[in-house]
Amino acid sequence: MLDQHLKIGILNLMHDKVATQQRFTSIFKALDPTVELTFFYPVDHYRNREVPALVQNISEPLDLNKVSQLQGFIITGAPIEQMPFEQVEYYDEITRLIDTLVEFNIPQLYICWGAMAAANYLYGIEKRQLTKKYFGVFDNEVLVETPVLNGLTMPFPAPHARYAELDHNQIWQSSELTINAMSVDDYLLALSGSDNQDFLFAHLEYDRMALLAEYQRETAAHPDRHYALPKNYFKDIKTLADPQFKWEQVQQLYFKNWLQKAADYSQLALIA
Repeated sequence: MLDQHLKIGILNLMHDKVATQQRFTSIFKALDPTVELTFFYPVDHYRNREVPALVQNISEPLDLNKVSQLQGFIITGAPIEQMPFEQVEYYDEITRLIDTLVEFNIPQLYICWGAMAAANYLYGIEKRQLTKKYFGVFDNEVLVETPVLNGLTMPFPAPHARYAELDHNQIWQSSELTINAMSVDDYLLALSGSDNQDFLFAHLEYDRMALLAEYQRETAAHPDRHYALPKNYFKDIKTLADPQFKWEQVQQLYFKNWLQKAADYSQLALIA
């Protein structure tokens, strides 16, 4: 348990909002029961329609004044990585949120699409469409050490699920970004920007069944399309039986490290 009471905000952009909230809550409460989590939704996403009751029941409208009082913030992924950023109806709201996080020096964790959007807005890194979805559990290697990856035994497994990737050459050429870890297939896992900005491209928050649920959601939504199964995930791929939670320890360690990092920044802010 941490020495201080942390307040963490999460902008939940995922399709499975209830499951996403449950995953993050389970992870953080297991690490520290005193952590206070506040889940937000983007107001602009519902500008011309009523906010669904389910969304209202589990989260609150994004409030930048409230955000400025938090000790850490997470922007989740979203199933929209095939869309240009400017076509996302709440993208401007995301950029205002990022500006607030930077202004108040709040530790930031951007995940998957959230990481792509933030890296594009903050550092001008472009998003490239993949020829096929990078989907499954893959081994990863640390290239440059960073606090959130402390203690990992290499290679370490992580679940990836995305249709896009940031431009590697632009990142390598940037003096402000560091590629901290990549998969053995040469896909991004972790970047860092300023001292309190972490970009995570794997869905380490996923629980054991999440990749299967994502596959089933896509096939149900578009039964006329062919979707590849997640790789290196099922004990028996023929029957889709017994998905393997290979990244469980990595999940616990990564979020423990990030939570400690947020606590350290909060303590420094109190001293200052």
